[in-house]
Amino acid sequence: MKKLIFPILFLLILTAYKSIEEPEYIDIQELRKVYSSGDPSLWPAAALNERIDKSKFQDIGILPAVPYPAYNPYSKEKESLGKILFFDPRLSLSGQIACASCHNPELGWTDNLTRSFGHDRQTGKRNSMTILNAAYAKTLFWDGRASSLEDQAQFPIGDPLEMNEKLTIAVDKIAQVKGYKTLFEAAFGDKKISLERIQYAIATFERSINSPKSKFDQFISGKSDAYTDSQVKGLHLFRTKAQCINCHNTPYFSDNQFHNDGQTLFGTKNEDFGRYNVTKDVADIGKFRTPTLREAVNTKPWMHHGHFPSLLDVVELYNLGNPSPIQKKYLGTARDSLIPKADPMLRKLNLNKEEINDLLAFIETLSTPTRRIIYPTLPQ
Repeated sequence: MKKLIFPILFLLILTAYKSIEEPEYIDIQELRKVYSSGDPSLWPAAALNERIDKSKFQDIGILPAVPYPAYNPYSKEKESLGKILFFDPRLSLSGQIACASCHNPELGWTDNLTRSFGHDRQTGKRNSMTILNAAYAKTLFWDGRASSLEDQAQFPIGDPLEMNEKLTIAVDKIAQVKGYKTLFEAAFGDKKISLERIQYAIATFERSINSPKSKFDQFISGKSDAYTDSQVKGLHLFRTKAQCINCHNTPYFSDNQFHNDGQTLFGTKNEDFGRYNVTKDVADIGKFRTPTLREAVNTKPWMHHGHFPSLLDVVELYNLGNPSPIQKKYLGTARDSLIPKADPMLRKLNLNKEEINDLLAFIETLSTPTRRIIYPTLPQ
């Protein structure tokens, strides 16, 4: 009897080991069929965390038409004016820095730097977010300090680490450029130049910066051969075992919410309390806006601090449950109440190497080739 027990135990251990190390069996052809059916109601149910309000959940999909606010409707002339202002460095104190300095169209509408350079080559505090598809964002900046693209447009101008110009002076400098008067008249009906109109024009241009149809959009719209088997499995993992869908949902691939993902860097020189700096609510310490995953491949490096040089680094971090060290030296000190608490949705995912590769293969399908644009001629 003893001779039989050991082989049986060995087989049980081996079976348990394989169940952990090997990816779960997936009927890839069935998944390909339902995900590319053009009917999301046929998709497998998303594996949502218990903290997600399922009544408000919106799954990933095709981006809808760009929304324009009633107070700032679209016009071709306003978009054209906004584009020129976006590239005009005269809005800065030095006359050398434009919005496009940190949001380069050939670099995924960001700058691919860990942190951007601003006035006098000062380094900013955070990684520059892309403005691609920003029309679908409910708030702007990593901490959500701007409530709209119109609101956002004023912040970089007055920021001493960015363009470092007083808003009133920036407006006066634009008003002194004779060539702008006809442009403002075409966009707004008269030649008046104001801060509000500058903001409205830039916001209108930024809403025009959107992705073309990605491989993902083509696949779920019926082009079933657009994906490899690995990408199909990655899509399914994204919505199930990998748990990405909890925060990166909606067609924008962002829930437009704020989460503490364990990257506050508490107690270091790069400490950043994120949303708390805006709300002063202790519950918001370390929370940052969920970035879109559309065009993510083109917007390196990643995270609010730009410390992740590859998407593999990001996936590996989440796979480990985003471990953040406990700052024991601050317990019982004046900073005790400020120790950040990571989002409870973070947990070890136990993705194996093949699953990680499949997930990355899927994320890559959300990005499109970089497109060149025609740079505007600045008015004189």
